Amino acid sequence: MRKALVCGAGGFIGGHLVKKLKREGYWVRGVDIKEHEFAPSAADEFLLLDLREEQNCRAALTLGEGPFDEVYQLAADMGGMGFIRSAECEIMRNSALINIHMTHQAAQAGVGRYFFSSSVCVYRDMQPGEPEMSEEEAVPANPDNEYGWEKLYAERMAMAYARNRGMTVRIARFQNCYGPEGTWTGGREKAPAAICRKVAEAQDGAAIEVWGDGNAVRSYTFVDDMVDGIYMLMQSHLEGAVNIGCPQYVTVDELVDTVAEVAGKRIEKNYVEGPVGVHSRNFSNARIYSIGWRAKYFLQDGIAKTYPWIEEQVRLHKADKIHPAD
Repeated sequence: MRKALVCGAGGFIGGHLVKKLKREGYWVRGVDIKEHEFAPSAADEFLLLDLREEQNCRAALTLGEGPFDEVYQLAADMGGMGFIRSAECEIMRNSALINIHMTHQAAQAGVGRYFFSSSVCVYRDMQPGEPEMSEEEAVPANPDNEYGWEKLYAERMAMAYARNRGMTVRIARFQNCYGPEGTWTGGREKAPAAICRKVAEAQDGAAIEVWGDGNAVRSYTFVDDMVDGIYMLMQSHLEGAVNIGCPQYVTVDELVDTVAEVAGKRIEKNYVEGPVGVHSRNFSNARIYSIGWRAKYFLQDGIAKTYPWIEEQVRLHKADKIHPAD
């Protein structure tokens, strides 16, 4: 039985990845600074550890006999655009510490294969309709936020260890990911979850606040597709960074309209100032396609699975405020 360590297993993608690995027959240890907020961990073993501390990375990697076959490093200090803009120092410090210590300790422990979760935030601001960029075109680098700069450094560090320490490294640049069991309120939620929450809270015919003018272009990847891509990439021959994302580009306005349609509501948009981020990111998925991966969920299908879950969270939250537990 192969043994895998998932760092960030208490988070959204990490929690779903643990379930995927268990379905594939792995023994899995999950590690995070917190337990999963919405679902019990499916891991065989779950450790509460702060991976900013090097000794905790060493403890996470310690097994009774032999090293882990695979390590998936998804632990990071991150959130939606509001958090990315307001917590630059925390993002740079906390995520860099995690990646420095975990990459080094994994190599020291003799881990066979090491996965690092990067982000399409490494790419520059683009205009809608620009030709898609390949992975190599992220450099010369000009990310529009510090989250992207930290990811670029961590990518380079992982590849340096691959060259010099004999550890097989796989790197995925994640697109905007959404789905059930993800953060949906509190300031760290991403756009699909935030819009689902706002629509769930709104009455039919009401208006919701939308940051910016609604014209920013994004591509959203459903979480089941994302974890399938992670797993396939980890088993593949592809070295260097690999984009994983849905090829469907939509505006923020179209995201709102899709959520409203799934909810069965008429929703107006009230545009307000807020951290929008880049105009667009257009990038090629050719490398991940080369190993047979394709997105199975486009936005309508993914929101159809995500909105009911968030709507239920809103209902439960409202009921708890009216009738708080003793």
